[in-house]
Amino acid sequence: MRYYILLLTTVLFSTSLFSQTLDPIKWKASVEKEGENEFVLYFEATLDKGWHLYSQNESDSDEIAPMPTEFTYNNTPETYILVGETIEPKGIEKYDNIFEMNVKSFEDKVTFFQKIKRIDKNLENIKAEVFFSICDDERCLAPETINFDINLAGKAIENKGDLSSITADDKQKSEALHIDIKGWDTFPTEQVEKKSYLNIFILGFLGGLIALLTPCVFPMIPLTVSFFTKGAKDRKKGMFNAILYGFFIFIIYILLSLPFHLLDSLDPEILNNISTNVTLNIIFFVIFIVFAISFFGYFEITLPASWSTKLDSKATSIGGIVGVFFMALTLALVSFSCTGPILGSLLGGSLSSDGGAIQLSFGMGGFGLALALPFALFALFPNWLNSLPKSGGWLNTVKVVLGFIELALAFKFLSNADLVEHWGVLKREIFIAIWIIIGTGMVLYLFGKIRFPHDDPLQKLSKGRKTLGVITLAFVIYLIPGLTNTVYANLKLLSGFPPPLFYSIYEKEAHGPLGLNAYTDFDEGVKAAKTQNKPIMVDFTGWACVNCRKMEEQVWSHPEIIDVLKNKYVLISLYVDDRKELSEDEQFKFLKPEGRIKEIKTVGDKWATFQTLNFKNNSQPYYVLLDKDMNLLNHTTAYTPDTSEYLKWLQIGLKNYKR
Repeated sequence: MRYYILLLTTVLFSTSLFSQTLDPIKWKASVEKEGENEFVLYFEATLDKGWHLYSQNESDSDEIAPMPTEFTYNNTPETYILVGETIEPKGIEKYDNIFEMNVKSFEDKVTFFQKIKRIDKNLENIKAEVFFSICDDERCLAPETINFDINLAGKAIENKGDLSSITADDKQKSEALHIDIKGWDTFPTEQVEKKSYLNIFILGFLGGLIALLTPCVFPMIPLTVSFFTKGAKDRKKGMFNAILYGFFIFIIYILLSLPFHLLDSLDPEILNNISTNVTLNIIFFVIFIVFAISFFGYFEITLPASWSTKLDSKATSIGGIVGVFFMALTLALVSFSCTGPILGSLLGGSLSSDGGAIQLSFGMGGFGLALALPFALFALFPNWLNSLPKSGGWLNTVKVVLGFIELALAFKFLSNADLVEHWGVLKREIFIAIWIIIGTGMVLYLFGKIRFPHDDPLQKLSKGRKTLGVITLAFVIYLIPGLTNTVYANLKLLSGFPPPLFYSIYEKEAHGPLGLNAYTDFDEGVKAAKTQNKPIMVDFTGWACVNCRKMEEQVWSHPEIIDVLKNKYVLISLYVDDRKELSEDEQFKFLKPEGRIKEIKTVGDKWATFQTLNFKNNSQPYYVLLDKDMNLLNHTTAYTPDTSEYLKWLQIGLKNYKR
């Protein structure tokens, strides 16, 4: 009676719990007779769209690698022999950047087969076991084992286990896996907040304002506005054309982002893949170095003169609204030597985040609006032209300062490539040292100690130069603690720009991912949380989980996030595919809701069952925030490549813990 009460309770408790678990693969077995004592065993796996099963031939070493599919047969001596190995089809083989190896997998439907030769003519049944793990583009499931009883007469059924084999000790250990999680009503589902594009729009707008102060654009403002307002017979028409001119500038820069929308629609992951592509980051590094040298005045980056000449002639000959459009396009081409590097920074910054093409459009829109506004405003209020400062050497100063900024940004792209490939060339302190050198060079330039080709002899330091020089010097001083191995090395104001704290020339602790101190036993982690009076982050992960590695390398490595994980939470990392065997007294049989018996033999078996039982989920990566009394502190979350979204999720958990 106790057994049936336990079974009923488990089923009732798990009705909602397992409704959210995933079961994207179905196995079936069959047998075919080839000769009097020769048979072929077939194992067919059918996968839901987007999921893939790994080959038998993946690495089974202790290194991080995909979990191979394994077939085991009860090869009782003198009953039958295996003829060769279990055969699998060709599959899909490609290089995986995370595992740094060729990975072979199968999709949709795949059939494995094993030939056997019966020795004992009385043999009727063969037992076979399939061990496997599957993943899609965002998550992996914990390894599973399916057992089959195959009758050589033609029938094969899944062996779910003998219910009578479950002992009182098994039931007790199963009950011990359950913890009472509170707060499901408060945080019922994963909440996905809409991304705000205001920040990138403002950054684009600021970039446009900076572009206005360059020698290529600033002198064009009074000339163009005067052309429209004084050259037109009808003043109102001239004002209209000037405003239209500004509007077309705005539209042209938005149109420049359209090709990226096409890429985004073809593959939503492509812009994120571009941002982490080593070759492209190196190309950006080289381009930004070229931009910086150009801004220093050693050469000019210009588009072919024939383009602007043709557009200018079209604008003159066509006239009207179309002519105004061609004039705006001409300005965009002529000013490219100054706006190009700033647009390149905007493009590189957008592709290095997770906003996709829409975010890029907002940034380009902000940039275009900042360039367009002066033409419209000065057309409406022509008297304001008198208040504009005259063109002069200060415009070249702005351009050179931009050159220093471009030079600093160039090393950010080289750092991205270095982090992905683990070259160890631009570790955090080396990166900061380079920025200190660049900042020092900018200070010396602003105070007139060094000059560039287009600089006139400096007679007197202007207030602008002095102010910007002092600000830059203060910034350089702020960077200096970043060279040390102290608590002051964090440099929170630069969050996301330098390499993460763990990527250092100094030796760091290496107990968990990225050198974090991670507990690999839940009870030990909870005990530590009680002692340290900190909240808990449970990290359900796997050695063979691709997106678990992506989260650690691309999201957790963000300086602010790694700081929160290191100092604000107790991290518990539970590996659901850890094949280290439990001691015999820790092993037990667990009755799953659908009636199948799962043998808990390994560490991974234990934590995979623990996750499914308590957190209504069986995929990885999967993250849970708890306090020491098992209260949820925020909704659970999974693969979250957006660093700002993940950081906000952690911070909300901290706020709820303090309450």
